[in-house]
Amino acid sequence: MREPFPSRLVRFACAFIIVFGISVFYRRVLPVNPTTVALTFLLAILAVSTVWGIAVSVFMSIVAMLAFNYYFLPPIGTLTIADPQNWVALFAFLVVSVLASSLSTRARQKAEDASDRRREIEKLYAFSQGLLESGNVIQLLNRIPAQIVNTFEVGAAALLLADKQKIYRSGPVIPRLDLDSLKAIVAREEPVIDVPNSLCFTPVRLGVRPIGSLGISGTILSRQTLEAMGTLIAVAMERARAIEQLGQTEAAREGERLRTALTDSVTHNLRTPLTSIKASVTNLLSNPGLSDAQKRELLTIINEESDRLNRLVGEAGEMARLDAGEVELKLESHPIEDVINAALRQCKTTLGSRAVSVVVPEGLPPVRVDLGLMKEALAHLIENANQYSPAEDPVTITAELSGDFLVTSVADRGAGIDDLEQSLIFEKFYRGKDQRFLVQGTGMGLPISKAIVAAHGGGMSLTSQRGHGSVFSFSLPVDRSRAAAAG
Repeated sequence: MREPFPSRLVRFACAFIIVFGISVFYRRVLPVNPTTVALTFLLAILAVSTVWGIAVSVFMSIVAMLAFNYYFLPPIGTLTIADPQNWVALFAFLVVSVLASSLSTRARQKAEDASDRRREIEKLYAFSQGLLESGNVIQLLNRIPAQIVNTFEVGAAALLLADKQKIYRSGPVIPRLDLDSLKAIVAREEPVIDVPNSLCFTPVRLGVRPIGSLGISGTILSRQTLEAMGTLIAVAMERARAIEQLGQTEAAREGERLRTALTDSVTHNLRTPLTSIKASVTNLLSNPGLSDAQKRELLTIINEESDRLNRLVGEAGEMARLDAGEVELKLESHPIEDVINAALRQCKTTLGSRAVSVVVPEGLPPVRVDLGLMKEALAHLIENANQYSPAEDPVTITAELSGDFLVTSVADRGAGIDDLEQSLIFEKFYRGKDQRFLVQGTGMGLPISKAIVAAHGGGMSLTSQRGHGSVFSFSLPVDRSRAAAAG
């Protein structure tokens, strides 16, 4: 940017004053020989050229030569030179001062260029780091122009994708950063720098193939920086696409694994009672000579397996209603002890002689729940712990306050659940691969419990370790209004 004329005039005036001050000092205050004066002038000229550039230092060199001639070379007080040798000295002084000024200015310019290049490299590094934070292509494309504006301190930025013919912008809309200008850069395949209009363009190339273009307004960047930006953007876009494809592939693989597991579980849960019923009926029809005790045993099997099949269908229907949000909650404020006691009464027959330890501190705030549904959710957890624990080991139920939620846990001392199955255990119809043929069940208890807790605004979690048992926990929002009233 060209410096304003008044500022340049001030610098020339300061250079003149410096020469005049040196001349007066050595003439009136400290008389010295001409060599000392010449060296002092050279030092001053070098300093000025380093700070203010070649133009001011050349002007100062000429003024210093005239002052050196007038004040320090005989005859003093005139611009003539008596000794011809002094002409050589004067000419040498002028040449040395101009050359020194030129070299000093060139060194300063190189230092400034190196500093500018270092700053651009630092900005490119920050820009590349920012590109790595986005793993989604659309999010990345919307973020790139804003990141360019913030990182490189430009006025506006526009990014064109050639295949979509869509522009992503940040900053004010600049007429020259339009679709036609950006498309022309894609076709040209090389950077364009428009200094008068403060515009920069560069193609975005993946390898040798242009996939878009970038336009910047307000600041002129070097050609090398523009090319590096185009390459970084292309690499970041390709990386984001690869991450998305990898995620989709992994999601498809996980989905297929889940579908296989669910299909296997559903098939087993439906086929087992149907197989028993079919075998019993076939035995009754093909063996009319069966004794009454044998007939009663087969009819008992049919009755139990029918109940099991009916329970499976009923739980599936309940799960469907919960998923569809068709269950209306009758919320009332209850202490968590009410939910625990109601669930234990429902599970009394199932638990039999198993020991159950209940640890609930006094003074816990109440929760707003549908007592019937929450009793059922907790009962499923208790029945699950009972089924998968050795008969002699107790089941432990605890409750504790955690922030604005009351956390209730059911712990068993069973075989535990491995990390792979922990992500599937709350899926419908899923049952542990090591237990599905040993323990009867529908695989619906845990999903139902989780859906009921979610309907109350809570969440469910699992902590398990192979060989040490499992802890199923659910959190419910505390009824702060009743807690405050009680306080």
